Amino acid sequence: MAEAQKVEIGFEGGQVVAVRLGEDELKALRKQVEKGGWHDIATEDGTLAVYVGKVAFIRTDSGAPKVGF
Repeated sequence: MAEAQKVEIGFEGGQVVAVRLGEDELKALRKQVEKGGWHDIATEDGTLAVYVGKVAFIRTDSGAPKVGF
């Protein structure tokens, strides 16, 4: 999977799943959120089945460097 980026998928009720997705998978997820139902997401770690009708937000990493300790 080329050019994967960190994506957090937040659900109603507060659960958040962090995955690394390629650009094509992220676009497919966004389209499926509009439709609802179940969606299989191919991540670097395997396949994740998500009921997108309960997705509250999708947060992508900006890629900007951060200073941290």
